[in-house]
Amino acid sequence: MRFMVIVKASKDSEAGVMPSEAQLTEMGAYNDALVKAGVMLDGEGLHASAKGVRVRFDGRGRSVTDGPFSETKELIAGFWMWQVRSKEEAIEWLKRAPFTDGEEVELRQVFEMEDFGAAMTPELREQEERQRAELGQLKARG
Repeated sequence: MRFMVIVKASKDSEAGVMPSEAQLTEMGAYNDALVKAGVMLDGEGLHASAKGVRVRFDGRGRSVTDGPFSETKELIAGFWMWQVRSKEEAIEWLKRAPFTDGEEVELRQVFEMEDFGAAMTPELREQEERQRAELGQLKARG
């Protein structure tokens, strides 16, 4: 099972406050443990919403709104992608995260091809597998 672990934004992250060396060291050690256990597939921190945009789709119309966005509790500061055996395992890993200042982290299961049932035709499955292979090649090139 794959899970996305979503780290919610805070006033500090939205203000561009960077983590200290000690915080980066602690998070690095945690990420090392995730990698060594074969849990972590990917993970990144995100710039503040002031550097982002939102695109609204209305029929064929598109409108773009520049950040920053006001509802900090609705924003994401970073994420991990994990591969685990169960939701309970993901929760146990998440409980070990080096957060101490009231951070809020959301855990969401990622859809797998099997979840789509008959709608995932053999042709669509082949397309999905080809895309994943191409993405793997792009990541390997760095």
